[in-house]
Amino acid sequence: MSRRNPFVQPLSPFAIWARRLAFFAIPVALLAIIFERTGMLEIYPVMATFGASLVLAGAAILLAFISLAVIWFTGDSGTGHAVGAILLGIMVIAYPGYLGYKAYKLPAIYDITTDPYDPPRFEAVARLRTREANPVAYSGLVTYTLQRRAYPEIEAISVTINAQQAYDAALAVVNKRKWRIVDERPPIAGRREGRIEAIALSPIMGFRDDVVIRIRATGAAAAKIDLRSASRYGFHDFGANAKRVSDLIDDIDGVTSPDALERAARRAARTARTQQKPGEKPAAPQPAKR
Repeated sequence: MSRRNPFVQPLSPFAIWARRLAFFAIPVALLAIIFERTGMLEIYPVMATFGASLVLAGAAILLAFISLAVIWFTGDSGTGHAVGAILLGIMVIAYPGYLGYKAYKLPAIYDITTDPYDPPRFEAVARLRTREANPVAYSGLVTYTLQRRAYPEIEAISVTINAQQAYDAALAVVNKRKWRIVDERPPIAGRREGRIEAIALSPIMGFRDDVVIRIRATGAAAAKIDLRSASRYGFHDFGANAKRVSDLIDDIDGVTSPDALERAARRAARTARTQQKPGEKPAAPQPAKR
């Protein structure tokens, strides 16, 4: 008959269950991310799954603190289990907690545009949205007032190149970001504006946000680029769409500014010289188009 060693303290059952719940919360959260990124489930089952992971993480942290209190009074072992459960639980709820802080600081909007009076329209993207998704119509000047207060730097882009060049530059930026393009229509002088519709994924969860870029000629060598980014679901984007539009503005500015065009012309000239055949006369240099 085996006897219990009186010098070995029993392991707290609260600590055991705290660690179990914390470990289980991690694969549940990862499963929700996989479901969303692969499109296996709609948004509501995904959010229910992710919410379950947060409940498990919160329960693990609560049990861990209870176990620490019990261990303090009874002298049971399991402090390492409890501390580990707290750390794992915090790891699961840290990012949602950060989003909660951003939701408190930022306005509750989900649609950002550079032109509130005539916002770029979602056309191809609209056909991909479900009935549970946010409306594709822009919600109006009330939303823009909130946007203007929080993100005053977001403005349309005016470039000193023709509409086709502006369209090519915007398309190159979208391709570099590896967004899924669902519609691309180059501008036709006097007949139609250029437009690009694409789907962007949020960094961690992979939520689908819709983006449209509109290019309108304002002269023979001038164009205006308007942008719009909107979340498909939810009434709060935690600043994601504003950041996306702001980054797009910076990237497009970076490839359409006069300095960038001058550098591109010099690179093209160097490439032409390196590809020139022996004995062939070099082509006359062409000034950069602006």
